[in-house]
Amino acid sequence: MDKQLRELRLQEERTFLRSVAREEAVEQPPGRRDSRAPAIVPEPLSSDAALCVPNSPKSHRDLSLIAEAVGRSEFLRRLGEGCPEALAQSFAPVWHGPGDTVLAEGAEGTAMYIVAEGQLNVSQRGRQLRTLGPGDVFGELAILYHCKRTATVRALGPVRLWAIDRQRYRAIATSNAKQRRAEILGSLRTVHWLRDLSDSHLSKLLDAMEECTFAPGHVIIHEGGEGENFYIILKGEVRVSRRVDGQEKLIRILGAGEHFGEISLLQNTRQTASCQAQGHVTCITVAKEDFLEISPFCPRQLSEPNASETEAPAPEDPGRVWGSPRLRQPPVPVRLEDLAAVHYEEGQKQGQRVVLGTGGFGRVELVRCRERLFALKRIRKDWVERTQQQEHVRTERRVLARSHSPFIVGFFGTFRDGQYVYLLLEFCQGGELWTKLREIRCFKEPLAVFCCACVVEGLEYLHGHGIIYRDLKPENLMLDQRGYVKLVDFGFAKELGRGEKDFWMLGILAFELLVGRPPFHSADPQQIYSRILDGIFSFPAFLSEAACSLIGKLCRRRPGQRLGNTASGIRGIKKHRWFGALKWRKLSLQQLEAPTLQLIKEGPPYVNFKRFSVDWTPAEDKFSGWDEDF
Repeated sequence: MDKQLRELRLQEERTFLRSVAREEAVEQPPGRRDSRAPAIVPEPLSSDAALCVPNSPKSHRDLSLIAEAVGRSEFLRRLGEGCPEALAQSFAPVWHGPGDTVLAEGAEGTAMYIVAEGQLNVSQRGRQLRTLGPGDVFGELAILYHCKRTATVRALGPVRLWAIDRQRYRAIATSNAKQRRAEILGSLRTVHWLRDLSDSHLSKLLDAMEECTFAPGHVIIHEGGEGENFYIILKGEVRVSRRVDGQEKLIRILGAGEHFGEISLLQNTRQTASCQAQGHVTCITVAKEDFLEISPFCPRQLSEPNASETEAPAPEDPGRVWGSPRLRQPPVPVRLEDLAAVHYEEGQKQGQRVVLGTGGFGRVELVRCRERLFALKRIRKDWVERTQQQEHVRTERRVLARSHSPFIVGFFGTFRDGQYVYLLLEFCQGGELWTKLREIRCFKEPLAVFCCACVVEGLEYLHGHGIIYRDLKPENLMLDQRGYVKLVDFGFAKELGRGEKDFWMLGILAFELLVGRPPFHSADPQQIYSRILDGIFSFPAFLSEAACSLIGKLCRRRPGQRLGNTASGIRGIKKHRWFGALKWRKLSLQQLEAPTLQLIKEGPPYVNFKRFSVDWTPAEDKFSGWDEDF
């Protein structure tokens, strides 16, 4: 009876979600994302910022005020040991007079501030929110990424502030993370049976480890207990003892760099001694399941190497191109002048050029050449130079030029003139997956399975060629005319060596397709970052156990513990029961009937795209020469 009630409740939830999809007036589910995610421009890290520390003498009071303010910020204090001190030394003084505007709502932010003296007023859309005083922090999000200020901050009188800009913050955080990682890797190398491992093997082990602390007297391992974790001591001392004739006998004291707990894991035996914290102790630890999955000493790993590193990709079929398995690639236009703009045939924009997408970079237009439709990505060169995106634009061109997969948008060449560089791309007639998701609120499971499987195929191809995508979201997934999903927009892609991959974003995508919102959500953007770092979220009751299992394994907090990054590689994802009904071979050959076809509207070629308002103001001429390869 309980099972029947549960099934009834789940069916009611599904019915409710479907009704929400049909009724625009129904209140939206909490946390639902109805606006496009703002593009986060990957900024180059200036090496000068790491070296240029402001020559700003600080009193003990100022250093304490800055350190305490940083410590109160949930995501700033996660930078790791030693970083708050480095940050405190890197703040520079800023002075403002009465009535001065420190931050303007809607302006792009580049720095965060701590109030040293005076008071400031915070308002939003003309409404006063609060007053800031000494020790208060504001503008924190600007040091994480380029975002618009959400409020206006004005000085009520003379104020003195401490400020740090995004470049300096990133340099310090990056330097601290690298230094701390190097120190921990050094500790791993002191373990005798890890000394001969390669850097990549050690990095994989470290990526699966957690940092933990123990209070004085805490018993970390109990003699006779089952082996659950392997530990390496970073700070403090651990007392190792064993019971002999009913008495606790001290065996030894372990210090920083030493380790314990691995014998019972390797030999699958019970613990032979107790380990107790002497004072405060900090360790890094890995659970048994992850230890055996990652450890190179596990027989399974030796006999079953990572498929993603040993299996060569299937040879390309020269007769197969994007969208149609057996059609040859059409002739590529040799001149920009060969491309004719496509115009709207009806509606308020009748006669205007069809724009498929817009952004700070420029726009994507629908063009025609010899009766074939293409998407022409027009990138403003003045924007590229202002935001220092030259290398990222060149990377996008290189990645697209070497990618030949039916799950990645097709690339047909580049052009340039004084104002723009152009990428000529495959036209994906089905439109953005984001638009389809907003129309029906959330996908049924077979639909989400198909979409995610297409993404897995695309990511597997890229990883096999040493490329990390890094910007997976519904806005960057397009449907071709047959309903197959393709990755687009490679401005955030990065070329890396083998073994460096991350499937976390695949779990986020699967959750959003099934639920209609991301797993980490909050009205406060800072809370979103904190929740992401904690890696804690809840699943709606209507999600299947298989979906929860896949998402949970993909979104583990430590990279080395995530499905796809362990010994089984991407095969672990493909073999997961959530994809149990999918025929991967037929998918790769595009022989499956796509369930997404039901989402595609019939009509003019642009019918599945939003009609954008476009600023047609010409870009500035730029002739610095960074685009010579286009």
